[in-house]
Amino acid sequence: MSTPTSPTVLTQDELKTLVGQAALQYVVPGEIVGVGTGSTVNKFIDALASMKDQIKGAVSSSVASTERLQALGIKVFDSNAVDKLSVYIDGADEIDGAGNMVKGGGAALTREKIVAAQSAKFVCIADESKLVQTLGKFPLPVEVIPMATQRVIAQFAAKGGVGKVRQKDGKPLVTDNGQWIVDVTGLQITDPLAFEAEVSQWPGVVTVGVFAYQRAQVCLLGTAGGVKTLTF
Repeated sequence: MSTPTSPTVLTQDELKTLVGQAALQYVVPGEIVGVGTGSTVNKFIDALASMKDQIKGAVSSSVASTERLQALGIKVFDSNAVDKLSVYIDGADEIDGAGNMVKGGGAALTREKIVAAQSAKFVCIADESKLVQTLGKFPLPVEVIPMATQRVIAQFAAKGGVGKVRQKDGKPLVTDNGQWIVDVTGLQITDPLAFEAEVSQWPGVVTVGVFAYQRAQVCLLGTAGGVKTLTF
């Protein structure tokens, strides 16, 4: 009598690999692709190397992604040298049922938002743990000019949020843009578009990590049953 085998449970790393490979179908041959930042995107970059001869190159949202792309022989263009991108592929720290996201866990939110804004389509790649009903479970990253840090933290406190300056090696983490990151917990972002619009106007805020204006049109979600495609 044979013993029934239990279904294989994929690790989070394996799920990231699956969605990274699945994103290749959205890359337009002969064009330049927008590339995000983070561990899931690294899987996409590795997969992109398999078709590097079919694309002109990439516009990258961070120094880390640029270095990874170049190491694999993929040309990286300055965003100012490219009018429009057909697609931007990036991960998310959270995504809701409408395609709104929280991003910035990798501290690249400002450049990510810039590249997303010049792209016709945003394809989010994530594992199913990132799908939420309401944004706010993941600490919200906000890139700020250092001198405004305490006042920005105070403004979030008035909204019920607790802000802390992100640290690295015992000092404030410095972004690729020379600024700091404030991570905010305790928020329930029920109206992402209005929230993004408001916080973006606070003096000293460079970029808030809510992506509602530049929300995803497609999300490739890594699940136990394979890649699930969500469209918004």
